[in-house]
Amino acid sequence: MGLSQASAIASPPATDILCIGMGWFPHRAGGLNRYVHELTQAWVAEGNPSELGGAHRVDLLGIDLPSQSGITHLHLTNLSSEHLPLIQRLWQIRQQVLPAATCINLHFALYSWPLLRQFPRRVPVTFTFHGPWADESQREGASLIKVALARWIERRVYGRCDRFITLSQAFAQILHQDYAVPPNKIHVIPGGINTDSFQNNLSRSDARAQMGFPGDRPILFTPRRLVQRVGIDVLLEALVMVIQQVPEVWLAIAGKGPQQKALQQQVQTLGLENNVKFLGYVADQDLPVCYQAADLTVVPSQDLEGFGLILLESLACGTPVLSTPVGGMPEVLRPFDANLVSADRSAEAMGDRLIQFLTGKLDLPSREACRAYATENFDWKIIAPRVKAVVQAGPSR
Repeated sequence: MGLSQASAIASPPATDILCIGMGWFPHRAGGLNRYVHELTQAWVAEGNPSELGGAHRVDLLGIDLPSQSGITHLHLTNLSSEHLPLIQRLWQIRQQVLPAATCINLHFALYSWPLLRQFPRRVPVTFTFHGPWADESQREGASLIKVALARWIERRVYGRCDRFITLSQAFAQILHQDYAVPPNKIHVIPGGINTDSFQNNLSRSDARAQMGFPGDRPILFTPRRLVQRVGIDVLLEALVMVIQQVPEVWLAIAGKGPQQKALQQQVQTLGLENNVKFLGYVADQDLPVCYQAADLTVVPSQDLEGFGLILLESLACGTPVLSTPVGGMPEVLRPFDANLVSADRSAEAMGDRLIQFLTGKLDLPSREACRAYATENFDWKIIAPRVKAVVQAGPSR
């Protein structure tokens, strides 16, 4: 039975919160998918609803979703498949019949746009702005036509929304300046972290043994989708500086992406074969182990890093993070330790700060302090109720 036929049989039962995301984490990795996955789980968590932000029912719509979530009160609707041509994908999404909902939370403009006509005017719509989709597409080499279309879709969707959530002041500024969203419609709420999944429960030596990492070398770790804007190429240049003073340093790079071959060639050109390891895709259950195996996580982003969930993951595992002063990352790290943000986004600044940490000229915060900062400020038990309060507020138009 086709999607349009199935959806026409009967209207789905009513829901409390209707979310439109992208894919199902962990089958489709990425910060947005993890955020939506963990947020919706926090909303339906069992226990004290006022404490956990629990909702009676949450419906999540996205691409290539399984038929069931396995989580009580979290219901899934598969809109289409990413393997279909975009036009066919959008047409199938348009044919869906949405359940009645008390509020709607959108997370991705492309898959929200075909459903706009079904949003009742009385139901409040909140868009969680994870980043400027059109600008990100442009940075990754999309054609001018695709970039223009993405921006047009963004503006259409944003024009229908009552309010917005951004994960940082940096992206709130982009939303206001580039999309003319009034500041009074923007709510800044940081991302959250599942502190049960990301824990400080292994010794560094045990974590290294479990992952097969060197046991006697300073280890840097960076988990990233390998695209241009995340700055792995700049980190490799910085590493050339570092090995002049810390020759035994070892960098583990987790992730895949279109820049992988170019980065591997760069490693050879710079003579870093003995200092860099490409791990490829790292399973979600192994990610906390990788963080705990490292002395320091490095996030060398060069552009459009709205928040950086990697920062929270690493800190929750007890491992400090060095980031560039890009986007929302300084908003997370500077209140904890200003030294964890490099002076600028250059290889020189990153290399200099790494050398200071690895040679002991600057002290790294303890594993216990990192964990405490993450759990006390960013646990979903704290963040989810704040998000829910905005999403469930009445229409503001």
